[in-house]
Amino acid sequence: MKDEQKVTNTLYNLILNPNTREWERKVLVETKNDLEDKENFWDKIAALEAVLRPLALRNNLTPDVADFYLQITNDPVGEKNFDWSKHTLSNLDYQERAIFAGGCFWCMVEPFETQSGIVSVLSGYTGGDTTSPNYDQVSSGLTGHVEAVEIIFDRRIISYEELVELYWQLTDPTDAFGQFQDRGEQYQPIIFVQNEKQRQVAEKSKNKLIESEKYKQPIVTQIKKADTFWPAENYHQQFYKKQPKRYKQIKRVRHQLLLYQQLKSKLRQIFKGRAKK
Repeated sequence: MKDEQKVTNTLYNLILNPNTREWERKVLVETKNDLEDKENFWDKIAALEAVLRPLALRNNLTPDVADFYLQITNDPVGEKNFDWSKHTLSNLDYQERAIFAGGCFWCMVEPFETQSGIVSVLSGYTGGDTTSPNYDQVSSGLTGHVEAVEIIFDRRIISYEELVELYWQLTDPTDAFGQFQDRGEQYQPIIFVQNEKQRQVAEKSKNKLIESEKYKQPIVTQIKKADTFWPAENYHQQFYKKQPKRYKQIKRVRHQLLLYQQLKSKLRQIFKGRAKK
């Protein structure tokens, strides 16, 4: 980001942004005041970067400030904005929405988005009572919202049944208190259905999973009516593309835990089959 006016505008917007934390706002205001003399602009932005760096390296900046940090460090990821125009039902005859909550939404986007027939996948918050929640609020676990993904798909290419089947493969349906390394009510597994047809598909699929006795523990994934879906901040959208190294680390841990869970299920079914002989 080499445009001084663009940096200044973003700085002002972050100061006014209600989601900016007070400490972040304090250092942003200090920088804004320093910039008013119009001298050594980039030296002052470099000083701001140095102040923000410790929290940035620990991934502890609020999402919008994190985007700004990437921009002032000339990281091209910081310039990537989600294409909101794609996330709309453009053909009501064939397109449909699906909403799944299964732990941190960072790991729920790529598996769906890379399937044929997927138009768009949006990370966001749903299921609670707080209007226009932000990441800090949802992370507190006090809003009633869960992290989720909203998927727009083309029924001519991929069915809702297939999406539900993929969902089971990505989650632990026996864990009501989070998913894998993600702990808290905001990470509980829930299928949010748009209509009665989706509910029937989800219920049938869940019952099939229960009857398979694949898991020793009860299946606790809830099926609820879809409510308002609040989009997450831009920083969280398509995280696997924006932060590939960090995403791979998180995905690796989740994948290892998922494989361990699947191995236990397979061994359980093998021993159960032998016991019947």
